Order: sequence, then C-alpha cells, then structure tokens
Amino acid sequence: MTGFATAKGAALGATWTWDLRSVNGKGLDLRLRVPDWIDGLEARLRARVTAAIGRGNVTLNLRLARDEGQAELAVNPAGLNAVIAAMALVEAEAMEAGLSLAPATAADILNLRGVLEVRSLDAQTAPLLEALIADFDHVLADFLTMRRTEGRALQTVITAQLAQITTLVDQIAAATEARADEMAQTLRANLARVLDNGAGADPQRIAQELALIAVKADVTEEVDRLRAHVTAAQDLLQAPEPVGRKLDFLMQEFNREANTLCSKSQHKALTRIGLDLKTVIDQMREQVQNIQ
Repeated sequence: MTGFATAKGAALGATWTWDLRSVNGKGLDLRLRVPDWIDGLEARLRARVTAAIGRGNVTLNLRLARDEGQAELAVNPAGLNAVIAAMALVEAEAMEAGLSLAPATAADILNLRGVLEVRSLDAQTAPLLEALIADFDHVLADFLTMRRTEGRALQTVITAQLAQITTLVDQIAAATEARADEMAQTLRANLARVLDNGAGADPQRIAQELALIAVKADVTEEVDRLRAHVTAAQDLLQAPEPVGRKLDFLMQEFNREANTLCSKSQHKALTRIGLDLKTVIDQMREQVQNIQ
C-alpha cells in the first residue's frame, strides 16, 4: 500500500503542487489538506481517492498560490444602477435650477467608487475547481501505477516466503516420522516402568493414558492445515481484486498452526523447524500489511 506521486500545475491565474502518498494500514485512513475556499474541492478529491484505494494511511496535500495580477475587473451592477439614479436626480435638479451640466462619459462613471471592482480568483472558483480535478486525475493515475509496481514486487517476495513455508512443512513431516519411533520407544519404556512400580495399577488404564499423550503430540492436522493455507495464499496472490484483508486473516491462521505445532513438538529437531516456521510467517505478515 506504499505509494507516492507529486506534480505541479497552473491554470486560470493559479499555480499548484500536489503531494499524494500512503503507507500501510489495516483500513483506509484518508487525510486531506486542501484550500477550503474552493467549494466542493475536498469532497470531490475524497470521493476519487476512496474509489481508487481500499487500504492505507493516505495523505493528500495541495499547495495553491494565486496570481493577484491576474484578477479581473468587473462592473458592479448594483453600484452602477445607484450612480445612474443619482446622476438622473442631479440632472433633474440642475435643470429646475436653470443649470447646464456637461455630459458624463463612461470613463467618468467607471471612475466613481463602487462601479468598477476587482474580482479575485476566489470569487469564481468553479473553473478552477474543474481544472484542479482534471489535473489530479493524472496524479492519482501515477500514484496507482507506483502502487501496482510495488505490488508486483511484494507478490514475488511473498511467493518466495510461501515456498519457504512449504519446505519447512515438508521438513516437519519428515521430522515427525523420525520422531514417531523415538516416541513409541519412550512410551513403551514409560509404560513398563509404571507397570513395574505401580502396585495395583490398571494396565489398560495406563495404556489408554499413554495413548492419549501420543494423540496430543500428533501434528498431522497442523501440517495438513499449513499446506492448505499455503495453497489459499497462492490463490489470493493471483486474484485481481484487493486481497489484503483476506491475507491478514490467513496470516493469523498460519501463526495459530505454527504455535500449536511448537507446543506439541516434544522433539528438538521439530521444535527448531517450528521456530524457523514462525520466523518466516512473521516476516510474511509484515509484508502482507502492504497489500491492498
């Protein structure tokens, strides 16, 4: 889920710089820092990012500067109407008094206070909003391209880790077979010792208890489930849709089986392999956090 994109743009008397970046996260945490005087900008940017990104701590910054020299002059209709009405009143009063006034020119009227005003860019934000949204689409596309590139690299890493897990599971299966003879000898020796020293002990009951111990030490189910988890993870890595949350859950299952296996091992070689397995699973879990 790590990604980064930056770009600069200019239009309508404004210049801007985009900065879009993300790091791994369990869900989508989107933080936007954009100018608040452009109506609708934050909502439209948020909608675009949310539709494109499913997970990650995402930060979007927009630094925008306006060129005040590009501000436009515009006639204030209310001010113009007030001036015209005042001029009509003055001319009427002058005519009644027998005075002749020089005709006013358009320049004279425009120079009067309140008729001509300077409008800054934030008075007309709709065109600027559309220009920003169009430019951001390119930034978002670059950002997603980088994430896909990193995703392919992560797929290679996790595939290799799954291969390591498969090798370790095979070693566990082999070590379990080697352990079987040792455990059988140990159980028989323990049974003989108990029978020799246990006056009045029920031999069948003792045999049942020792058999129960053997069942509890069996790791066949854990080996089978670990192999099934490897297959499930490999399938998820090939899926076209976001699979990060599913892989998160699967990593919990990997870890649960590894913990159970280590607790049952009762064998030095098997314990060592189990600890190696837990190490690889933990490393893979860290990588999975970067997958959407």
